[in-house]
Amino acid sequence: MLVMEPDSPHLRGCLVVFEGIDGTGKSTQIQLLADYLRSQGKEVVTDYEPTRGEWGMKVRNAAISGERLSLEEEINCLLQDRREHVREFIEPALQRGAWVLLDRYYLSMMAYQGASGVNVEDIRQMNEEFAIIPDVAFWLDIPVEMAMERMNARGNGKDAFENEPFLQACADIYSGMEMPWFFRIEADGEIEETQARVRAVIRQELNI
Repeated sequence: MLVMEPDSPHLRGCLVVFEGIDGTGKSTQIQLLADYLRSQGKEVVTDYEPTRGEWGMKVRNAAISGERLSLEEEINCLLQDRREHVREFIEPALQRGAWVLLDRYYLSMMAYQGASGVNVEDIRQMNEEFAIIPDVAFWLDIPVEMAMERMNARGNGKDAFENEPFLQACADIYSGMEMPWFFRIEADGEIEETQARVRAVIRQELNI
């Protein structure tokens, strides 16, 4: 993908991604980090994947119904959804200097579709042909049993991805990811403790 460079490299924003199985507290940690960054004078935008666009909703609706799409169709929809997201939301925000905080990105595809049988490195390569590599990505790590308890407490019903053996397989893939910008965060304690760990990495890696 052709990416236009900003007039000054100092104007470009940062892409920060939060990953993990459901129930790890990603949305809470994103909001707390967004509040902190805004207090430092940064423009912050937040979003999630799959998006609410046409392609993302096909995946979401199928999962909610309890019947996933075929793996081939699922991958195609996720890639199409991400292409649109990068082109229409992520890249423009970064170009104007905003910090983009995402709840899931292509690392989720590596974990979830990888746990479904697709080669994890193939998924990574498919995405990195066009997707912007994060400045920092956090894996919020909690025991799968705890995540299941939190999901059950919500009372919203489970989707097709939410069963313990599958989520454990996803967690195992996350645990094996090794990128210099990927950080495991213990997230089974107090919310404030988790946020302190997140901010420590942000200060160390991104100087804020």
